[in-house]
Order: sequence, then structure tokens, then C-alpha cells
Amino acid sequence: MVYVLDINGQPLMPTCRHGKVKHLLKSGKAKVLKKCPFTIRLLYESTTYKQELTLGVDTGSGTVGTA
Repeated sequence: MVYVLDINGQPLMPTCRHGKVKHLLKSGKAKVLKKCPFTIRLLYESTTYKQELTLGVDTGSGTVGTA
């Protein structure tokens, strides 16, 4: 999971498309802000569209899980 910030530092949707992230970094369109958790900042204007998210927590008897 790669967390993404826009040019103004506002959070965007995270991505699992590591190839796309690698391409953005190599072409100079993004820079790494943090290595843990891995966060990049875009260096170009983009849309600020975000999907609604729902967090589910399962407090089972043996393990705790999130989805």
C-alpha cells in the first residue's frame, strides 16, 4: 500500500499500483515523503476525488482483523 498526497499535501486515495508509483518517481512527477508508511507526494495538479470508505473491525475470539 502506498499513501498519496496531492501537490498541496492533502491526502488522496492510497494505491497498490507499485508500477505506476515507480514510474511517477522515476519521471520526477512525485517524490518520497516517508518510507514508513511509504508515502509519496505528487508534483503536478491532479483531481481531488476520494471514495467513501468503511472500516470494519472483527474482534474475534482468537485474532483481531480489519477490513
